[in-house]
Amino acid sequence: MAEIEVHLTVNLLPRTVKAEPCCTLLEILRDKLGLTGTKEGCGAGDCGACVVIMDRQAVNACLVLAAQAEGTEVITVEGLAEDGRLHPLQQYFAEKWALQCGFCTPGMLMSCYALLLKNSDPTPDEIRDAIAGNLCRCGTYQSVVEAVLATVEMTREAAHG
Repeated sequence: MAEIEVHLTVNLLPRTVKAEPCCTLLEILRDKLGLTGTKEGCGAGDCGACVVIMDRQAVNACLVLAAQAEGTEVITVEGLAEDGRLHPLQQYFAEKWALQCGFCTPGMLMSCYALLLKNSDPTPDEIRDAIAGNLCRCGTYQSVVEAVLATVEMTREAAHG
């Protein structure tokens, strides 16, 4: 099968990759671009380990075909940090013990980040809804909620100086 050329922006950088039409966004990110923070857990969209932001929406990268990624803007877990500093959400994930083995962490972070893009002051139930598609075998769900709430509080305090 002939490869197609896919043009997309990944973590603010314009990228062009050649891929088989049946290739997924997850394969583009990991295999073509070397961004291995996004994990493959199930390959069926069930576990949430591969969640990235595509055009400001949380998507399972294992379900997005290469052609569907054409012209999109994608943010991966590697794109959260700025100038070598962790994003506050990443920092609070660490401080609140919202990561254990770390396999689900990138997907959890991206699901929470997508929520915060839409809702800067979510309730605990809204946070739980946002991570409903992310499976964590270590059971860090409550710590994830606490990390998001701490991020919201820090953002609120910074805004009011």
